[in-house]
Amino acid sequence: MGHTANAKDEVYRALAERLHMNPVGAPINLTLMEILHRIYTESEALVGSKFPLIPMTLDTIAGITGVREEELKKILDSMADKGLVVDLPRRDGTYYTLAPMVIGFFEFTFMRTGDGVNLKELAELFDRYFRTPRVAREFFGSDTKLMRTLVYERLIPAAVETEVLSYEKASEIIRQSGGGALSLCACRHKASHLGKSCAMNAPMDVCTSLGETAEWIVRRGLGKPASVDELLQVLEQTEKLGLVHLGDNVLNEPWYICHCCGCCCSALGPTRKYGLSFASPSSFIPVLGPDICTGCGACAGSCQIKAIVMRDAGSGIKAPEIQQKCIGCGICASACPSGALTMSRRPAVNIPPVDKTDLLTRIAREKDRMHFKLGPV
Repeated sequence: MGHTANAKDEVYRALAERLHMNPVGAPINLTLMEILHRIYTESEALVGSKFPLIPMTLDTIAGITGVREEELKKILDSMADKGLVVDLPRRDGTYYTLAPMVIGFFEFTFMRTGDGVNLKELAELFDRYFRTPRVAREFFGSDTKLMRTLVYERLIPAAVETEVLSYEKASEIIRQSGGGALSLCACRHKASHLGKSCAMNAPMDVCTSLGETAEWIVRRGLGKPASVDELLQVLEQTEKLGLVHLGDNVLNEPWYICHCCGCCCSALGPTRKYGLSFASPSSFIPVLGPDICTGCGACAGSCQIKAIVMRDAGSGIKAPEIQQKCIGCGICASACPSGALTMSRRPAVNIPPVDKTDLLTRIAREKDRMHFKLGPV
């Protein structure tokens, strides 16, 4: 019996080691092992532990894992239904890739609402795991970020409007995608299972995915299809609530746009508390016109990451001081009743990686994990 238990533990340990080989890995500790034991069956863990580092077809994975194709297809379909594997059809067959933890099976797990999974238990485990310092360094430590901030477009100054490219505007990203899908916000869903309610009363069903990722999410029952108009309505709705738009940090074919609150979001929470950045800032930054500032503090109250501190400006008046961790979302300027805060172009504009391959290659290089390649998918 002990031998069997040890063999099973070795399978899950090998899976954990494989997951940590990704550009954004999953540092191994006891909490991670508890998570993996709950979301992977032993046969899924065995296949996952031997999964190639680049997307491969069924027959190639069968050769690597030693599992017969008929049996392997059933295992991979089960894994894809749970968001542990992403399967993408191509002209020469379907390619499979093992989902990382983030952005990956954490989000896909909490896009679900049941399927016999104890989401409360998983929420507690993921929450504990994300709070581990080593895990935070893994997710937030690279110079190249997985996400980037998208400024509220109506705040872009008219003087620079012609300089602003389509990748800087959430509405243009949505239009160019031709539509997508809407899913549960994984972070707010997780928070709800921890007994926490969103301070913003933000809706759950606004997580936006685009392009081929959206098609996969719909196919696997993790979301519902949405037209361009529906996605633009969500963009407007979440902006009225004062949520932060975070998108995929790429120029071409982005996979998602999130609408985030500082109280629930796993990306913004550490920025709010510790100044750790999971997202690149936008190309804009708030600038104060002190002559018309009334010191009301609406800007500081609206900031999702607490990047504004009200300081004494003399004569009993307080004025906002913008902290270095500001990501340039524009919420503060949107909330300012006097128009004293406006968004200005940063001196240095951050150009995102060209595509997902470029993004993950940069992160892998920064972490000395150049064995990783995204491959032909």
